[in-house]
Formats: sequence, structure tokens, C-alpha cells
Amino acid sequence: MRKLIMKMSMSLDGFVSDANGKNEWVFKTGDPESQAWSVGELTQAGLIIMGRKSFENMSPYWPTATGPFAVPMNDIPKAVFTKSGYKGIPHKEGESPAEASWAETTVFNGDLTEVIQKLKEGDGKPIVALGGAGFMQSLIATGLIDEYHLGIHPVALGSGLSIFSGLATPLYLKLVDTKVFPGGAIAKTFHPA
Repeated sequence: MRKLIMKMSMSLDGFVSDANGKNEWVFKTGDPESQAWSVGELTQAGLIIMGRKSFENMSPYWPTATGPFAVPMNDIPKAVFTKSGYKGIPHKEGESPAEASWAETTVFNGDLTEVIQKLKEGDGKPIVALGGAGFMQSLIATGLIDEYHLGIHPVALGSGLSIFSGLATPLYLKLVDTKVFPGGAIAKTFHPA
């Protein structure tokens, strides 16, 4: 059975983006060690999952990107979850392997809980969830996340979007690992309690 890992960056006051969905502060508060940790977390994935909005934001960027995140983002298979009937990216003639990777993304329109359960039943490396607050809130509500990998950045936003707002019941977590980075970011790994 595969693990489902949520990987998310957040501010000290618990926001994953500002009220407009922007998160440039993540790049201003990282350092080479925290970046290496984040890339290492990503490379363990056998499948990257995200919501449609994140997919639409990421898919034009990553095929031509350089840097340490580009290889795993382009090489690891991806799946996108949508409620809007999104069809994905069509293949185009002469596309690069990175472009083909994004065009080959699996699109799921069905019940999130059922699809995640089926994906977890398969063999292979972990499923890593990336994306925005809305998708993460829906994923948390399934109760199927095995590990929360949260990068806490040394910035307070004052307001914004939270992955934990709107919980139907309290979510109890057990801290199992902490890493502190030179720039002030902290990586915390939690398991459901």
C-alpha cells in the first residue's frame, strides 16, 4: 500500500498563500538547505497529485524551467483532480519529454475519497500532494493523508488562505520529525494521531 504525503509550505501564522493565492514569500524565506530538503521530499514521490488550479499554474512553467525542482516536477508522473470536467493538456507534435510528461497527466473527475483510496491500494513509491489551499482542504477532509510534511517559513502574513480552515472536527496530529534550516525555515513532519 502506498503512503499519501501532503507537502506544503506555510507562514508562521498558518497561511499557505496570501488572500490572492500568491506565495512569493516562500522563495524569499528559503535557503539552500531548505531547498535541498524540499527537493528530496519531492523526489521520493511515485506520483504527484494536485488540484486543477495548481495544475493550470504549474504546467506551462515546469517544462522549460531549470533548477533543482525541474527534474522531479517533469519526470514524476502526475494526476490532477477536478470538479469542472477539465480534460488536461493535449499532446503536440515535437513536444519535449518534459512537455509530454505534463500532457500525460491523469485527470480524475470522480469522488476524491474513492480515487485516493484506489491510488493508495497500488504498489509503488508514495503519492505526494502539492497545490493550493482548496485542494488540500478537500484532501484533509478525506482522512486519508498518512504524513503531513509542512515547511514553516519565517514570515507572518496577517491574513490569507489556510489548509486547516473549515475543519468539520479537530485534526489531531503527532509530530514525528523536525528540521531547522539556517534561513529560519522549519520542516515538521506529522502523522495523524
